[in-house]
Formats: sequence, structure tokens, C-alpha cells
Amino acid sequence: MTAPPRRVAILGSTGSIGRQALDVIRRLPGRFRVVALAGGSNHTLLEDQAREFKPDFIWCQDGARHMALKAAAGPKTRWAPMDEMAALPDLDVVLVATAGSAGLAPTLAALRAGKAVALANKEVLVMAGQVVTAVAERHDGELRPVDSEHSAIWQCLWGEDLATVEKLVLTASGGAFRDVPARDLERVTPRQALRHPTWEMGRKITIDSATLMNKGFEAIEARWLFGVPMANIEVLMHRESIVHSMVEFADGSVKAQLGEPDMRLPIQCALAYPDRIACDAVPRLSLARTKSLTFGAPDFARYPCLRLALEAGAKGGTYPAVLAAADEVAVERFVGGSIGFADIAKVVDAALSAHDANADPDLDGILAADAWARDFALARSAPLAAPAGRR
Repeated sequence: MTAPPRRVAILGSTGSIGRQALDVIRRLPGRFRVVALAGGSNHTLLEDQAREFKPDFIWCQDGARHMALKAAAGPKTRWAPMDEMAALPDLDVVLVATAGSAGLAPTLAALRAGKAVALANKEVLVMAGQVVTAVAERHDGELRPVDSEHSAIWQCLWGEDLATVEKLVLTASGGAFRDVPARDLERVTPRQALRHPTWEMGRKITIDSATLMNKGFEAIEARWLFGVPMANIEVLMHRESIVHSMVEFADGSVKAQLGEPDMRLPIQCALAYPDRIACDAVPRLSLARTKSLTFGAPDFARYPCLRLALEAGAKGGTYPAVLAAADEVAVERFVGGSIGFADIAKVVDAALSAHDANADPDLDGILAADAWARDFALARSAPLAAPAGRR
């Protein structure tokens, strides 16, 4: 007997992860049904997606596009905000692929409804990991990681006793400037920062990869996803992006998950779990072609954002929320040409240093810390405005 298709909501469907998720679904006909789509400002793409997948529910940032989207999807399609979409009764999996703090409300709504959440948004667990995991446990919701590093750890842990885990090792490619002399980092441009050497990702995460803030975020996420203390989470430089992460166990054995640097495999794992499905969307790894794999310790002087993130994760409380919010503002200011690349770490450091932390915040306390950090980072970055020649 053929199983019915899994019913999926894609929140952030016009972004990099959303587009790749729809490509996986497109290549596995009959396995999935797209029930809901939510996109950002790329209305033309969202209309094309609605026309192809005919979702029951749709949303975008511009409510004026409602009728055009309904016309593309069909007359029965309804308009619904993301937090309502995430809690729909006729859903099996909610893919949260929005950027920044916008993913928090729909993630919590889906978990309160007992849904499986395929989480591709870093900030949700960074800013509110304690709250999110508590809601998941209380309502029998499920968190499935989509980041390649967390998916690798997750896959290494299938069938294992979590009590035997001794250490998690997250790998980092080094981003766009891994070979640029440190003295030249002051002068790099947003266009240069957006050229990641191996991964195709959204704008924010690509900049965070260049500063290695993303790896600090991932360490904090791993702490909540897998229940491992920050002290037992390590970051290792690995420029080939073939070993996506590793797990060391109490007996000294180490398991790793390897694959080509392509997000469609972790996306498929999260949507199809516990099934492994053959799919021509996912390229196959050839170690003979790869030939060699290299590893090394990160240079915290070169990557101060990584140090700040690991320190904030170890302190806990509202520090990670401030970290994520200040970074989001600083990255926006850098991409807009208002501050330099090295100023991103300076803005985040200043916010963390000035923050009056709450050691055990509830959701309101986390949101208050987020709002404070955004205001602080905006004010702090104003005097750092980059000269015209650096934009």
C-alpha cells in the first residue's frame, strides 16, 4: 500500500533553502504535497511557485499581492500569516527557512501544535533555545535540523545512546576571506563577502560565514538540539566542506557524515525522516576525486565573531539573543555600505559588553533583549559609517 504524501509548509520559499526544498519535492513526485507557501519580497518567484505547487495557503510580506497570488495558486487558496500556517492541522512537516528572528513565532506555533519542524533558521535556537526546546518537549513537537552541520550530527546519532556522546565537532570552510591576509580584511566589500567558496546560501548567512559568526551560532544551536554542553562542542576548520560534522563517543570512536556541499541532502533528510530516499537532486560524493581532506584549529584573532559567539553561548541567558540581534543589524549595515567588514565584530562586542543580562529569561525577556540589542547596534554602528571608498 502506497503511503500518502507528506504534507509540507515551506516558510521562506523564495530564499535559498526554500528554493532547494521545492526542488527536492519537485524531483520526488508523490512523496510530498505542498500545503502552504510563505515568501518574502520576491513576489514574481512566489507567484511562479504558487502556480506550480497549488498550495492551500499562501502569504508574503506585501498584503497587496494577495489577489495576484491567489490567481496564480487557484481560487481555493487562502491567505494566512506564517504562525497560522505553521499550526495548520493538515500538516506533517513545517520547514522554517526564514531569516532572522522572524522565524521564532512560526516555530513556536508549529511546536505547540505538535508538528515536526525542519529548522533552517539559526537565530531561533540561538536567541531562544531554552524556550523553544521546552515548548517542543511540552507539546510533543519535534525539531529536525536542516543546517548541513547539524544534520550531519543528527545522522551520526541515529540509533546511538545520547548518554555516550562525549564531543560534537562542527566543521567550518572559512568563508569568502579564508585566504585573504588579515591586514586586508578592513577593506573588503559586501560584494566580495557574498562570494562563498563552496556553498550557495542566502545573503545573511553568507556574510556570517565570512566572519565565522555562523559557526558560533551553530555551536549554540547544537547545545540545544542535542543536549551537549558548550564546553563539549568544538569548531574545526575544514576548507573542502566534505566532512560536515563529527561526533566523538565515550569509547573514543568518532563518526562523521560526508557528502558534497549541497543543501538538498540535509533538506531531504529533514522532510523525509526516518526514510532515506534515492533522489537525483543530490550529487554523489567521490573521495577519489576529492583526494585529500584537511583540518585545523580556528584563528580567533582572525575570526573575532566566532570567539564572541562561543563566549555568549557559554554565558547563556539573554546573551545569545543580544548576539544574534546585534549581528543581524551589523550585517545589514555592512551590506548597505554603512560600516566596514571588521566593524561587524566591533558592534556585536560592544552590545554584549553593554548588555545587562537576564540569566533565566522567559520569552518576553528574550524579545526585550532582542529589541534592546537592535536599538543599541543601530546607534553604535552610526559613528562607524564607512568612508565612500570602502563601500
